[in-house]
Amino acid sequence: MEITLCRAADVALLDRYIGSMAATSFHARRFQRQERGQSAYLVAWLDERPVGHTELRWGGCDDAVVRAARPGCPEINALTVWPETLRSRGIGSALIRAAEELSRERGRTAVGLGVADDNPRAAALYARLGFLPLAAYVGRWSYEDRDGLTHECVEKLTFLVKELV
Repeated sequence: MEITLCRAADVALLDRYIGSMAATSFHARRFQRQERGQSAYLVAWLDERPVGHTELRWGGCDDAVVRAARPGCPEINALTVWPETLRSRGIGSALIRAAEELSRERGRTAVGLGVADDNPRAAALYARLGFLPLAAYVGRWSYEDRDGLTHECVEKLTFLVKELV
């Protein structure tokens, strides 16, 4: 397995293998943010096929409570391993370690991520990797699907932080 920064040519492969529910590609938007210097979009590869991704957002979590509790903490966002049969094989952990290393290289002293309250499997992984709870918050986002319908998403989350030593 290899972890790389997303390249323009990777977006089509991500759309093909890891898909997007939205009318406009989630992957293209993440790549555009990376190109603007707002994030690092990391892709996990296995046999020349994308099998996971995460976006390391340099500006941190969008939630005001989280930002106030830990200003300047970059956020690991949208961590995904796909297909599900590849989960629990170290791909997510490798993506997190790569995000931690990029954060260290930028002089950051911590990194954080949100975990849904109904996702104990992910919460257990993050705890094993040294992440500790910081704040509860509600994540809100929307997207337009291929039929032009807007979907509003609301999720109860806990923001976790790991000190980078």
